[in-house]
Amino acid sequence: MSSSNSVTVQILDKEYSIICPQEERSNLVSAARYLDGKMREIRSSGKVIGADRIAVMAALNITHDLLHKEERPDAQASGSTREQVRDLLDRVDLVLATDPDVTKG
Repeated sequence: MSSSNSVTVQILDKEYSIICPQEERSNLVSAARYLDGKMREIRSSGKVIGADRIAVMAALNITHDLLHKEERPDAQASGSTREQVRDLLDRVDLVLATDPDVTKG
């Protein structure tokens, strides 16, 4: 794993190093900022405690927003969105499963 393929993002004051292609770095950084914002909103509400629970709630909220956007006439675009959401959820699951610090709230 080359560090040139690695991008470090910060989510809820914790750094994550993620391997990604050079052409996807900007998108990854934008996604991390968006996720960080959503997680901070949830944390500041005081209704959800613990980084893992906040992450799951953020994932659910983002997924809900994506799936309930104005309907597209192109069914293939909708399928692509679902695949992207599944991929993002898989990545969240992987981080939650492999990083013991994430479950510390």
